[in-house]
Amino acid sequence: MKKSKSLESKILARIIRKKESILLRRDFLDLGGYDQVGRALKHLADGGKLIRIGYGLYSKAKVSSLTGENIPVASLPILAKEALERLGVSITPTDAEIAYNEGRSTQIPTGRLIGVKNRINRKISFNNATIKYEYTT
Repeated sequence: MKKSKSLESKILARIIRKKESILLRRDFLDLGGYDQVGRALKHLADGGKLIRIGYGLYSKAKVSSLTGENIPVASLPILAKEALERLGVSITPTDAEIAYNEGRSTQIPTGRLIGVKNRINRKISFNNATIKYEYTT
């Protein structure tokens, strides 16, 4: 008789197959219940396979060559933009990015301020670095 895989191993296999860096909890709801999936994702995050960057938002992890700690596979602004796109939020350039691109400013935008058209109430952060939102029309 063939032994079935655990939910955690099924989720880990799906994470490895995925090309996206951002993973949502709802990506795995077909494998188990809401609470079961949440516990499995938390266990994978505690084990260093994932990084939690927000409520129901996870990033694939890699080991830093400098510190040896687990870090996300991409920078926080890139991950935040990918996450917002997956959540259906329209992203636009901020006023600072427009001014820099037009040559009106020499201040280089950090990327931690993201222009959005929709109203959003979601915190995306990692290691005390938090993404802020600027509402644009």
